[in-house]
Amino acid sequence: MIAVPTDTLYGLAASVICESAVRRVYHLKGRPARAALPVLIDSADRVSECAVDVPDMAWALMRAFWPGALTLVLRRSHLIPPAVSGGLDTVALRVPDHPVPRAIVGEIDAPITGTSANRTGDEGLTTADAVRRVFGREIDMVIDGRADAGLPSTVVDMTDQKPSVLRHGALPACDVEAILGLPQTSHD
Repeated sequence: MIAVPTDTLYGLAASVICESAVRRVYHLKGRPARAALPVLIDSADRVSECAVDVPDMAWALMRAFWPGALTLVLRRSHLIPPAVSGGLDTVALRVPDHPVPRAIVGEIDAPITGTSANRTGDEGLTTADAVRRVFGREIDMVIDGRADAGLPSTVVDMTDQKPSVLRHGALPACDVEAILGLPQTSHD
């Protein structure tokens, strides 16, 4: 398990196919096992490995905002273990607009966890030094860099007929709503 800079916050990265590493992420964060971990991939080309029944509107959002601060909740494929998804049949996917996590995914040829590098309930961290102060030697490696947005990604659930914004974040919800043709409900 390593800590990596992303375009939003520092993240805790572990291969999603390594169950012991995924358990370590949950333990380190103090995150309940029923709370799904977001998954980072290197491009939209990998979506079909990780998700099934991807709606056309999701592909439109990917074209508009990936790489970027948009996380899409989709139906998970068999590649994504239930432990990563908190036992749910969904997966939260994102292609970050930062070369480090995308390069790691490409190098290991597997998606990685992308949960923020912080203890559950604490503020997200944006620098390698901050991650080292909080976690010390509990993390195998911290890659130096900076996460400039300082906000989490915007999360959109694409599993229902009508998509919904689950979390407002670095990408304004009104931008997402405009692509989906929905009435704009906020000015994040």
